[in-house]
Amino acid sequence: MRSLFVHQNFPAQFRHVLRSLVARPGAQTVFVTQTGKPSMPGVTKVEYTPHRKVAKGIHAYLGSTEAAVINAQGVARAALALKGKGFVPDVMVGHPGWGETLFLKDVFPDAPLISYCEFYYRGRGSDVGFDPEFSDSFDAVCRARVRAAPHLAALEAADLGVAPTQWQKSQFPSAYLDRIDVIHEGVDTDLVRPAPDVSITLSNGTRLTRADEVVTYVARNLEPYRGFHSFMRALPHLLEARPEAQVLIVGGDEVSYGRSAPEGGTWRQHMLAELGGLPDRVHFLGKLPYAQYVAVLQLSRVHVYLTYPFVLSWSAIEAMSAGCVVLGSDTAPVREVIEDGRNGLLVDFFDARAIAARAAEVLANPAKFASLGGAARQTAVEGFRVADGCSRWIAHMERLARR
Repeated sequence: MRSLFVHQNFPAQFRHVLRSLVARPGAQTVFVTQTGKPSMPGVTKVEYTPHRKVAKGIHAYLGSTEAAVINAQGVARAALALKGKGFVPDVMVGHPGWGETLFLKDVFPDAPLISYCEFYYRGRGSDVGFDPEFSDSFDAVCRARVRAAPHLAALEAADLGVAPTQWQKSQFPSAYLDRIDVIHEGVDTDLVRPAPDVSITLSNGTRLTRADEVVTYVARNLEPYRGFHSFMRALPHLLEARPEAQVLIVGGDEVSYGRSAPEGGTWRQHMLAELGGLPDRVHFLGKLPYAQYVAVLQLSRVHVYLTYPFVLSWSAIEAMSAGCVVLGSDTAPVREVIEDGRNGLLVDFFDARAIAARAAEVLANPAKFASLGGAARQTAVEGFRVADGCSRWIAHMERLARR
């Protein structure tokens, strides 16, 4: 099977699917991505560079749309070059979030296209307007509607959509829901598993084991979309209630989603300034190599995961796979995977005192809550194994290729 993948940040969500594909005899896998990305054995990487930046002075609503068209042009040129060399895919897979799949069917009209339906932007009912602290104007509602246009165009051209969760699927227009399947790409539940003997030595020499009261928080970047401000406001209450608690915070200081911090700083700086600093029991670890990140999860006595109504993080499922007692925000993406009191705990996203009180209760009574970690692990293994996700992805690809 000849497959063509497109995503500006190789390998993105397709890492495990790609590995499964290249292990198959006779598979030919090509991946179009932007320049400077890593390589993978068995995958032919084709790079493109957008031919220009978004024009200055363009309407504020249209910046992301023009960027999408520019990226789509770059991918189309790369696809035409592949076609000129004789490569015609049996099936195509792409993420439309940056516009890159817009013209694929115009280059290869007979090749079926699977669109990765990660998130559909809505002016109301999901992330926009969720957080009253950052009240979004009517402009934000209109901008979200326009921002959805490339996603809608990509889905209209696709033969199939794949969304990672039911809630993420539900954000798409109802007229298209019957052509979207739900397949989470999965996590490596064999690698990310409980480890009773795990230990970590921090840069200040502090050695932590499972016997310690360790609280963990993880986000790609520390920002409001992932509840960083609510978590930080909970810490003074939590640290006062549990004087032996150690807090490990993993994540960078950039912005992945939403707005930048005030006055040009980072959200970490902004929250530390608001709180007046925190004790040295709070450790900012930055972005970690994957093995170290997994060890942090394995060490955790309570893992706090907060998110706007937005894309569910891989880290949430990985924390469950590691057997963490996950204290999650009572928001729709989290409720899909965590049932309060069965395989985790849910708390109001905005209630810092409630977050602190619930986390303190888990720290004080680990035996009482141990079953939640076991049930979380079971949820991850039964519903989010990499092997299962890859099998379903490849089954769709082969079915469409045969058609």
